[in-house]
Amino acid sequence: MPKVFIAGPVSWNRLVQLDRLPEARPHTVFARGHRETVGGTSAGKALNLAKLGAQVTLRTVVGDDPAGREVVRVLAGAGIEVIAEVADTPTEQHLNLMDPHGGRLSVYLELPSLTQPRHDAAAWAAARAADAVVVDLADHARPFLAADAPIWCDLHDYDGAAEYHRDFLAAAAHVFLNDDAIGDPESFLTARVRAGAETAVATLGARGAMAATAAGIERVDAVEVAEIVDTNGAGDAFFAGFLVARLAGADVRAALHAGAEHAARCLASPDLA
Repeated sequence: MPKVFIAGPVSWNRLVQLDRLPEARPHTVFARGHRETVGGTSAGKALNLAKLGAQVTLRTVVGDDPAGREVVRVLAGAGIEVIAEVADTPTEQHLNLMDPHGGRLSVYLELPSLTQPRHDAAAWAAARAADAVVVDLADHARPFLAADAPIWCDLHDYDGAAEYHRDFLAAAAHVFLNDDAIGDPESFLTARVRAGAETAVATLGARGAMAATAAGIERVDAVEVAEIVDTNGAGDAFFAGFLVARLAGADVRAALHAGAEHAARCLASPDLA
């Protein structure tokens, strides 16, 4: 059972299904459905890793409010050890507008601000004991970029230039991103390996995924999904499938396949994992 430590954000999300994403003009639309659930990239990774058999510790930030308590309850119920720093501000909350084809618009409604961590000793102990340390994009997660274990970072829709991502990119031994804004993902991945990363991975949507290592580029196709139910968490599911496979000794190509297969299962499910 691999041990994975994650530092990063969780949220409480309202998901609204629409026939199509709204145009930028005043008008009225009717939802096909809506629900509330746990969200946030670190919650998605933690839930998927736990589903795949990893022993997961998640250090995150919530508010002292019903949303924060529900997020912690759901995560703990999935067998995840949650180290929750409680902020004076509300728990992170999103409004996600989604269409049936995988399109999504995410609106941040609340974003917590942590001024005084109280559980650093427990968090650092978990990080030291981990086989992999995942540090997600959040200011409160930045200190864990200094952990001794190999750092895994998901840059999401990084464009190759944004200043916010620079520290995460520099610290990561394993770099992930999608191809929404990077332009030429293969050149970017190759450059990251030349800069010292062990692995650099890009997900390409329906075109599959690719990874660069010192040995070169590997590519795999996406796994076909008969019906996309919910795109939330698919990238985190891919990340989790790849990470668990690599920790189990799989080569990069096999890990890409594992990530693609787990992402497909997530796309066919209404849940993050």
